Amino acid sequence: MPVPLFNQTAATDLLITSPKASKSVFLQLGKKKGSLSPNAARCPYISGPTLQSLKRIFLNIPRVLPQPCKCLTPFKSMLHNKFPSPWSKTCLYPASLHPAKPHKFTNTPLHHNKLTFPSQTASPSPPTTSFSPAAFLSLTSETSPPPFTKISHMPTLKTPPAPPVATNSHQPQLPPPPPPLPHTTGPLFENHPFIVSWNIPDRVCNRHNILLDTSPFKGVATPAKVPGQFLSLFYTDRLGLYPHVDLASKKQFNGGIPQGGNLKASLNKARSDINYYIPSKTSRGLAVIDWEEWRPLWDRNWGTKRVYQNVSVTRIMQANRSLTLQQAREKAKQQFQMAARNFMSGMLAVGRAMRPNYLWGFYLFPNCYNYGWEKPDYTGRCSKKVRRQNDELLWLWESSTALYPSVYLQFSLGDSVKAALMVRNRVQEALRVSASPRRTGTAPVFVYTRPVFVDRNRRFLSQGDLVSTIGESAAMGASGAVLWGASADYDDQTSCKALSSYLSSTLNPYITNVTAAAQLCSNFLCQGNGRCVRKNYNSSHYLQLNPENFKVIHVQNRYLVLGRPTFADLKTFSKRFTCQCYKGLNCTSRTYRELAKALIFSVQQGLQRKAYTLNKVNEAVLDDTQQASITKGNVRKNLKV
Repeated sequence: MPVPLFNQTAATDLLITSPKASKSVFLQLGKKKGSLSPNAARCPYISGPTLQSLKRIFLNIPRVLPQPCKCLTPFKSMLHNKFPSPWSKTCLYPASLHPAKPHKFTNTPLHHNKLTFPSQTASPSPPTTSFSPAAFLSLTSETSPPPFTKISHMPTLKTPPAPPVATNSHQPQLPPPPPPLPHTTGPLFENHPFIVSWNIPDRVCNRHNILLDTSPFKGVATPAKVPGQFLSLFYTDRLGLYPHVDLASKKQFNGGIPQGGNLKASLNKARSDINYYIPSKTSRGLAVIDWEEWRPLWDRNWGTKRVYQNVSVTRIMQANRSLTLQQAREKAKQQFQMAARNFMSGMLAVGRAMRPNYLWGFYLFPNCYNYGWEKPDYTGRCSKKVRRQNDELLWLWESSTALYPSVYLQFSLGDSVKAALMVRNRVQEALRVSASPRRTGTAPVFVYTRPVFVDRNRRFLSQGDLVSTIGESAAMGASGAVLWGASADYDDQTSCKALSSYLSSTLNPYITNVTAAAQLCSNFLCQGNGRCVRKNYNSSHYLQLNPENFKVIHVQNRYLVLGRPTFADLKTFSKRFTCQCYKGLNCTSRTYRELAKALIFSVQQGLQRKAYTLNKVNEAVLDDTQQASITKGNVRKNLKV
C-alpha cells in the first residue's frame, strides 16, 4: 500500500508549556479507537515547566521517531473552502522504504492552538543551517502570519509509469552506470542545492491586510517596478529600447524589427536601467529579461509573430526591387537573425559586466515546444528539429549565466502523468543546452512555474501538480524554481484569501519538504559539494523526505523539519540519484559503507549539539524577574538548535 509523504497514522504528541501561562498545547491531538497490541509504541506525555519541557522534547526526538505513537488518529489539514486542491490517489513518496500495512484513514479536524514561545526574531537573511539529525531543522525566515503549530500532511501522487526494464532469466544484469555529469555553478545560497523563489505581486493583498506567508522561499520579489530586489524582471519597457510591433495597432516601436532598431542607443539606455533596478554592485540574485514579442530564430516566428517576417521582407524589397521574393526572404532572414543576436547577446553582456553577481538570462529560453499532450501516446520528448534549432542558439547559451525555461500548466494537465512528462523534458533540454558551451561549469537552470493554471487562474495546482512541476525540476538537477504570478491572478480580496490559505495548507509544506530533501541528499550522498540528480532522467524518483522518519511542522512563524534519516533512506537516495559536482569541487557519490559512517558521525554530532543546547537551557533557568528581562537576541542564542 502506498505511503503518503507525511504519515497520517504515525504521529507523536509533543507537549509544549507556555512560559507565561499555565496552558499546555499539544502539537497533535487524538486517540485511536480500539485496543493496542502489547508491542505497540506508547505515546510519551511531556509536561512540567517550560525549560524542562524543552529538555524532554529534545531528549525524546531520536527515541520517538523510529517508533512513532500509534494511539493517535490523523487529522485533516486546512484547505480553502472555495479553491480546494484536488487530491491524487496514489503514493507521493514513490516507493516506501518499509512495507506499509493496509490501514484505513479516519480524519478529524485540526484545531490550531497558538503557542507562546519566548520571543524570537529572525536574521535578515535566511539561515544556512546544515541538516541536523534529531533536531528541528530551520529552513526559512520568519515572515509569516500569526503562529500556528501543526504537522503538515501531504496528499498522494500518481507518478508516471517507469520505463519497462528488460529482464534476463539466466543472468541478471545491472544497468550501466550513468555517464559523469559536467560540473555546474554552485548554489546562490550556501548548502541549498535547490531553492524556490517568490515573484508574485502583493499590492492588492497588502491593501486588504491579507498576509502571505512566504517564509519557505529563498528570495522574495514582486514583478512590479521596484528596484533592489533579489529577482529583477526586465519587461520590454524596463531594459533598453526594445524593437517590436504592436499587434493590435500594427504600430512599430523602436524600429519595429531588430534590424530596424538602434543597438547603441538601446545599450546606453540599458546601462541606466540596470543602475536603477539593481543599484547594488555586490548583491547576488536573478536577472531575467522577458522579451516575448519575437524569437531570435526566423523559423520560430509563426502565428501572430509572422508579422516580423513580413515587415523584414518588405524592408528588403523596398531597398532592392530587383530581388525575387525568395531572395528577399533569404536576405531578410539573415539580417533579422543577426540583429536579434546582437540585441540579445548585447544586453546580456552589459548586464554581466555591470552586475556580475546576478545570473542573467532570458525567460522562456530554452523551449522544447513539446505540446500535443491531448494525444494518448504523448511522451513529452523534444523533437529532433527543436533540439537542432536550440543548438543554433549556442551563442545565447554562451552569453547567459542562467537559463529560465517555463513549465506553466494548462488545466487539462491537472493531476495528469503527462504534466510530469512535459516538465521533465523541458527541464532536461535546458540542462542539455546549459552544458553545450565550453566552460568550467554549466549555467544553473531556474524553472518558471505558477501556483495556478494558465487558463484557470482561480484554480490552484494540487499537491500532485506541485510534484510534477517543482518536484520534477528538483529531481532533474535544476538549481531552483521561480513561482510567478500575474496581477490579474490576485486582484481582489477573495483571490488573496485563497492564495494565503493555499500557501499554508499546500504550497509551503511541500516546498519545505522538497528543499530539505535536496539538502539532505546533497549533504550525505554528495558531501555537500554537489546536488543530487536522477540516474535515469525518465524515472519517477523524487527528492522527498521519508514520511516514516520526518515531519514538517509550523512553529513560531517558521517551517521546520523534525526527524533524521535512516540508513535505508540514504541507500534509497544512492540507488536513485547520482551527484553533479559544483565547479572546482569533488563530490563522488558515497558508497554504502561511507554513507553508514557519515550517518553515524551525523548522529553523534547531533547528540553533542543537543547536549550543548540543553546546557544552554539549564543556564537559562532564571526567576520570573530575570526571565522577563531576557531579550529576543539572548533567547535565540540560548535556544538555538
